[in-house]
Amino acid sequence: MFPLIQRCCFHTPFKLQKLTSPRLLLYGKNKTTWSSLGLQLQRGMCPLSRPPSLNPTSVYATKLQAFHTSLPFFKKKTPKESETKDLGVFKRSMESLKDSPKPALYLSLGGLIPFVSVPLVMAAQGTYYPELVFAQVMYGATTVSFIGGMRWGFALPENSPAKPDWMNLANSTVPAIFACQALLLKDVTEGAVMLIIALGIALHYDVSLLPPYPRWFKVLRVVGTVVMVLSLLATLTLKVILEEQLSNTRPKWQNTK
Repeated sequence: MFPLIQRCCFHTPFKLQKLTSPRLLLYGKNKTTWSSLGLQLQRGMCPLSRPPSLNPTSVYATKLQAFHTSLPFFKKKTPKESETKDLGVFKRSMESLKDSPKPALYLSLGGLIPFVSVPLVMAAQGTYYPELVFAQVMYGATTVSFIGGMRWGFALPENSPAKPDWMNLANSTVPAIFACQALLLKDVTEGAVMLIIALGIALHYDVSLLPPYPRWFKVLRVVGTVVMVLSLLATLTLKVILEEQLSNTRPKWQNTK
């Protein structure tokens, strides 16, 4: 009995099968008594022999510490921080336009005048002019073809960072094909929609896929594309509104024809 108590006090591992060995059973008359005694000693010894890492208090503290340290990882940005970051990116982009050559800046901005003037004239006159709308679509198709030609001029020189491969040369013809299709459509609305698609594809190539143009040129392309697309959408909106007003002012016998 004394070796058993000594083993428990010194935190030595306890095995139940040792209690039920024949040597220990010689000291008792009942095997069940010794087995129950072994179980009681094991239960009393477990708190002493349990390592500190399995203590419920330490486990709870460890989990709490892990949860506390993981909070900054899941921290979400406040709306003010995201707005400030977006404003900073927009400000830097606009400042990069100062690095653009003056001829490129002025010619690009001046080339937007035909786009903007068409919806402004129709809104000021209150009249829909199909000839002006067709001229706007035709000018847009010419602009898209010119943008595709720029990529050929950028990729062909020997010291250019862009290679004259399929990515740079073949893809530059896709917007021109869409622009040509826009001119072949009889409905001006469908032609304007096709032109908007061509402008979006050309911008995607210039900003994302094709060679690294200067930052000022990318910003200039984004500004120009946004103005052209908004002008086309304004023209289509005015077309619907002005044609509806014109049909309401006509006599009923003219509308039935």
